[in-house]
Amino acid sequence: MWVFVFFDLPTETKRERSVANKFRKKLMADGFTMFQFSIYLRCCPSIENAKVHVERTKKNLPSNGYVGILTVTDKQFGNMELFFGKRATAVENPPQQLEMF
Repeated sequence: MWVFVFFDLPTETKRERSVANKFRKKLMADGFTMFQFSIYLRCCPSIENAKVHVERTKKNLPSNGYVGILTVTDKQFGNMELFFGKRATAVENPPQQLEMF
């Protein structure tokens, strides 16, 4: 599973920039990586684990601004087409999951 967090937060005042920065840092502390400037993503081994990170993100929502959270499967993520300019680029492979026996 992949969890995407999209956000558009106000950054006009020093206080607003601080709130936006704290939200971004909390996402990174929870294992999210920047996909684009206001889009962060995280790979999760299961839907249950994805729900934990979605709930954690909801608890950290700032009081102002727009935030969207989207959960997709590995297959859906793999169907994404990425471009840099007009050149297609490779989609990131999911991290290898360790198995315990």
